[in-house]
Amino acid sequence: MEYSEVVASRRSVHQYTDEDLSNEVVESIFENVRQSPSSYNLQPWEFLVLTDDEKRQQLREVAYDQAHVTDAPVAVVVLGNKDPSAHAEAVLDDWVAKGYLPNEDAREAVMGNIEGMADLPEQERRVWTVRSTTIAATTLMDAAWEEGVATCPMGGFDPEGVVDAFDIDGDQYEPVMLVTMGYAAEDAPEMQNEGKFRRPVDEIVHYDEFDPVESTELPEDVAEAAPSDD
Repeated sequence: MEYSEVVASRRSVHQYTDEDLSNEVVESIFENVRQSPSSYNLQPWEFLVLTDDEKRQQLREVAYDQAHVTDAPVAVVVLGNKDPSAHAEAVLDDWVAKGYLPNEDAREAVMGNIEGMADLPEQERRVWTVRSTTIAATTLMDAAWEEGVATCPMGGFDPEGVVDAFDIDGDQYEPVMLVTMGYAAEDAPEMQNEGKFRRPVDEIVHYDEFDPVESTELPEDVAEAAPSDD
């Protein structure tokens, strides 16, 4: 699929077939995910991929009993590392080796900036890791659909419950999002129905001055088909 087709046809699917995802398909998806951009290329993401039925049941118990956590053959816990310096040594060595930094002095200057980020209050570090990690989560959903694999992003879960259930160091790692993955069921309403409304470009893009609308309006043909209170 062309990229425009991927993003236009992707749906958040809640119903899946019983067919498993092969390791080859999953790893092919994550080969694309790892190319995602991030602040300083620090790649603060980790992905806990749950294929075991009991493990997904554990996740469902801390995700407000949402059925698609266990109905899907794969559920992914998207985690962000709250320590910006965790992978900085290797990243900056790569920068020097490939000429992105001219010398060791420049490397040390950048390292100082990164270490300064690591000293920020926890809430600011959480914001930093969520910003970068959600980019990778979006790539995950698009890359999966390019392979014909449906997904659903989930923000409804107990982060502390996830940390406890899977023995994750909550001081270092932030559960950012859950993503279910699998082949969409033929009768999944998300695949049968027309795509949901998206606000138009001329409403969401602002050139030089910020002037948002107070409230969006549906296109006339959609509004006419919508239920009326009259």
